[in-house]
Amino acid sequence: MKQKNIAAAFVFVLVSSITLFFSCKKINEATTLGGDLIPVVDNVNTFDTTLDVLAYNDIFTNSNDSSASSYTEVQYLGQITNDPLFGTTDARMFFQLKPGFYKHSFLNRPDSLELDSIVLVLDYVNTYGDTVQPQTVRVFEIAQISSFKKSALDSVYVDGIWEKYSYDTAYKYRQNNIVYQNPGMPLGQKTFVPYQLKDSVKAYKDTTAKQLRIKLDNAFGRRLLDYDSSMTNGRIDAYSSDSAFNSRFKGFALEATGGNAVLGFSLTGANTKLAIYYKDKGNNRPQADWDTTVTYFSFSTSLSASANYIQRDYSTTPWYATAGDNVPDNSIFIQNTPGTFAKLSVPGLAGLNSRVVHLAQLIIEQDYTNITDSLFYAPLSMMLDAWDPSISKFRTIPYDLLANNSGTFGFASFGTFPGRSLNDAGQSINVWKFNLTRYVQQVVTDRLPIYDFRLYSPTFVRLQYGIPSVLSDVSAAIQPISPSVSTIGRVKLYGGGDGSLPNANPRRMRVRVVYSKL
Repeated sequence: MKQKNIAAAFVFVLVSSITLFFSCKKINEATTLGGDLIPVVDNVNTFDTTLDVLAYNDIFTNSNDSSASSYTEVQYLGQITNDPLFGTTDARMFFQLKPGFYKHSFLNRPDSLELDSIVLVLDYVNTYGDTVQPQTVRVFEIAQISSFKKSALDSVYVDGIWEKYSYDTAYKYRQNNIVYQNPGMPLGQKTFVPYQLKDSVKAYKDTTAKQLRIKLDNAFGRRLLDYDSSMTNGRIDAYSSDSAFNSRFKGFALEATGGNAVLGFSLTGANTKLAIYYKDKGNNRPQADWDTTVTYFSFSTSLSASANYIQRDYSTTPWYATAGDNVPDNSIFIQNTPGTFAKLSVPGLAGLNSRVVHLAQLIIEQDYTNITDSLFYAPLSMMLDAWDPSISKFRTIPYDLLANNSGTFGFASFGTFPGRSLNDAGQSINVWKFNLTRYVQQVVTDRLPIYDFRLYSPTFVRLQYGIPSVLSDVSAAIQPISPSVSTIGRVKLYGGGDGSLPNANPRRMRVRVVYSKL
């Protein structure tokens, strides 16, 4: 990631404000800590102090974020058109639904089949935003010229190690190069109110709740019935193999207009399918005796491709013009992948010496905005990591976020998930407290340098972890919350100071240090 130069601010604060940063007092408040990190307060030789944080808004872009969607995650579709703090979001879905088996999809006798209807069904999970404003979803066919396909098992050289991954062909959240077959002619569309998706839907052999059902053009359904598993008798082969099917139908592209929400769907859920309803005329039986049946195409985890395109537009927001500069911000804006991040610097760490650190805790509080926070809630998790200039990579916070023998990271004790508190107006807010105690102790003893931090809400990230310059310091795939969640979650936070004077706001972004003097 491209790092902004904040050396000037660092020197200024260090020279002019170090005394103010260390206005220390004996502890006069109860201190509760897990893991026996602090001894019983003796009110004599144990002290605490608060260090100011310099915080800078920034935005992930194609050049500094390679996050890609996965079929295992909830896929989002819809438009957020009115979020005064975070602008707009346009979420689109691309995916393939496949026959349950090839060779005999429709028994190779299309002349005996009469189409009733064809319906695209999506397994509804949740709504993020306004549930009462109508949205219109349109379904298109992906053009054959699009190289939209599932990737085979691949070997990738990462940080000196060959690792194997099975993944869709690098479809990033910001990537939208998929071409529609007939851009002006959708296969079908539906206008609905999001809260209605919780209701039960009654259909032939398909009665359940939490479905979005979109009726498609009968000509498309007839086309699927007419395909064969061979090229004999003038038929078109689409069912002899998966590659034959892909050559005839590339997949679906879904987009939405209107509304002020994104809707979550599960590709692997039981309710996601293409339902083809038809009558089997049999051996020239009378029409009254025709049997009605249904065939389902579904998402195949081994054969189906998927992509979730998420476009953010912050250009109308009050903070956009100042994002990415070297001026500290009093308000910080964090949005989940693909979204935003903040750079954090704590110059006061340079003055901590000859101390035993019992607690060092980065405290981050939500600046509640009741206009929109009730609709657009905060991210489910946050991540704090550090930029290590010696290797030009981000790493986990040394000593405070490490993998155990089973490869599990202690996110809960680190501070990834928020607690709750009340602000001055009595409103419930999110508060994150990242435990940096062991890292800060290593800084005090000159065993580690002072890092700049990055605060963000990723679905998945690959970081350096372990102890710097030790053999265990390797790269690892890190997922802060399981199952991972993209797209939804954003929050306005109190920032830090501006580097000139200590920030008097008690809810500012800050590092609390509890220590004893040697």
